[in-house]
Amino acid sequence: MSGEKAGIEVAVVSGLSGAGRSTAAKCLEDLGWFVVDNLPPELISTMVELGATSRGAITRVAVVMDVRSRAFTEDLASVIKDLDARGYKPRVLFLEATDAVLIRRFEAVRRGHPLQGDGRLADGIETERRLLAPLREEADLVLDSSGLSVHQLRAKIEDAFGTEASTRTRVTVLSFGYKYGLPMDADLVMDVRFLPNPFWIPELREQSGLDDDVRNYVLTQEGADEFLDRYHELLRLIGAGYRREGKRYLTLAVGCTGGKHRSVAISEELASRLATEDGMAVKVVHRDLGRE
Repeated sequence: MSGEKAGIEVAVVSGLSGAGRSTAAKCLEDLGWFVVDNLPPELISTMVELGATSRGAITRVAVVMDVRSRAFTEDLASVIKDLDARGYKPRVLFLEATDAVLIRRFEAVRRGHPLQGDGRLADGIETERRLLAPLREEADLVLDSSGLSVHQLRAKIEDAFGTEASTRTRVTVLSFGYKYGLPMDADLVMDVRFLPNPFWIPELREQSGLDDDVRNYVLTQEGADEFLDRYHELLRLIGAGYRREGKRYLTLAVGCTGGKHRSVAISEELASRLATEDGMAVKVVHRDLGRE
């Protein structure tokens, strides 16, 4: 079941402790959802109404709930029915896993179950499973994370709740000058100072890599086209691997001496090639252009 009113989508995420709620919340945030964790059930409708009146600032709201919320099952069921009656038609995602897997996960992090009290870990899991049974029956999507890695679970959530745009890897191609220091947020750094510097050409010195004369000079140098071809192919492989691992942001830094000529021209050309790739959304930032 999926629907929306006033341009807003609503999702409710719940399930067994240790089954992957935190992973689901992080994944939805990466997909562009406004995620609220463990909001009291009686405030969910108010949160959704605020989102609906935000004039497009919030278009997708996800609420993550667990049994520690007061009067969880009765209140949440009532809220879901209320939202449905108002036309929001929330999608309910329920996460579960086998007892053996949940016990192993709790033991791995040396934590107790929130409902075990003075009893055994298995007692807490059994109590929670019983309390959540009615909600599971009403869920639109039930995901069993028992045999899934974190990346596989993310992929299933992305398939269910993502759009083509939200599941793309967001690539920033960042030009910079080594004289001003390395970018601290770069995932990959490439040095293009192996190319001749247009700074030493009087008619090009005052121009930048955004100007055609400088761009043509840089891109026609020996090794420039071969570098772009090979680096583009490498980034295609890296981008595919990042998507498989659930990494949605990639910053590629391209540096020259001053960040004005070579790095700017190469960054623009590299970005134009990457923009043709499926699964990538590319933007260019010239960090040091104009500093001289």
